Amino acid sequence: MKEEQTVNIVLIAKRIISNKKRFASIGIITAIISAIYIFLVPRTYTTEILLAPEISDITGKSGLSSIASSFGFNIGNASTGDAIYPDLYPQLMGTNDFAAHLVDHKVTTKDGKLTTTYYDYLLHHQKESPWGFPGKLISAIKKMFAKKQTAKKQDNTINLFVLTEDEANVLTTIRENINCKIDAKSGIITITVQDQDPLITATIANAAKDELQQSITNYRTSKAQVDLDYYRKLTTEAKAKYEKARQLYGSYADANSEVVLESYKAKQTDLENDMQLKYNTYSTLNTQMEQAIAKVQEKTPVFTVIKGASVPLKPSAPKRMVFILLMVILSWVITTLYVCRGELKQLFIKGF
Repeated sequence: MKEEQTVNIVLIAKRIISNKKRFASIGIITAIISAIYIFLVPRTYTTEILLAPEISDITGKSGLSSIASSFGFNIGNASTGDAIYPDLYPQLMGTNDFAAHLVDHKVTTKDGKLTTTYYDYLLHHQKESPWGFPGKLISAIKKMFAKKQTAKKQDNTINLFVLTEDEANVLTTIRENINCKIDAKSGIITITVQDQDPLITATIANAAKDELQQSITNYRTSKAQVDLDYYRKLTTEAKAKYEKARQLYGSYADANSEVVLESYKAKQTDLENDMQLKYNTYSTLNTQMEQAIAKVQEKTPVFTVIKGASVPLKPSAPKRMVFILLMVILSWVITTLYVCRGELKQLFIKGF
């Protein structure tokens, strides 16, 4: 049996060698067709940012968190009391709300020939593969027969509740271009952005990082900021009342400095007491306002940038040579199956 299988394998090898010209021609044709196809596909660039978030451990479970993280679990975030902890950052960055904050960001191509908003760049300045032309043609025909919009947008605002087709496509593209991953053990945040222009890729990566930091900061400091605004308002009002009382007391004291009547002295004492009372109120509220400022600062998260965005020098996709090589190998495999179909059939039949 083994001898027969060896003979069949030898026959297959001889058949392949005898058809080497066919294999060469098919390989060359496949390489040419694959090259034409892949060189017409727009190239994309990728950049990434690494962040290390500050995670407060208010319950003193750092030891337990370290043990859990070694098994791929992250329980340290649960002790912070935050509803949005790092594990949810990818979901946050994958929403239309997050993408909508990037559409008005100004971008410039690497050659400096175009400066526009990210929305306009994605909508009107993307390089399209010619192989997608049939789909574009069908979409254009549909738009011709679709109902015309009654009103044209006067600004770049996006109503997330009612999106137009173009807006939905742009937001989908943004969500696909931006990726966020969290390392369960180290907690490091990796933000990856891809686009057709290297400078725009790095620009949007920085914008996405800033937007994530701002979103988390707004969330964590929202309650403390409300308290700060409240105490700032009360302090401003108390200061105005104190200034008014001080001016009233000073004017009365200057006007009646030589008066010895007890009634005047009693009124001056009342004005002085009222001024002191308003000063005490102002001083107390000012102290509370300073504490509220410190609370906002305490709640503000700190993100350490481990690796910042940089303009990529080489495209990340598509891998043209790898694609061509794989297509040539695939064509040779198919050719082998066709040329040696008889021998392969006998080999498998005898093998079973």
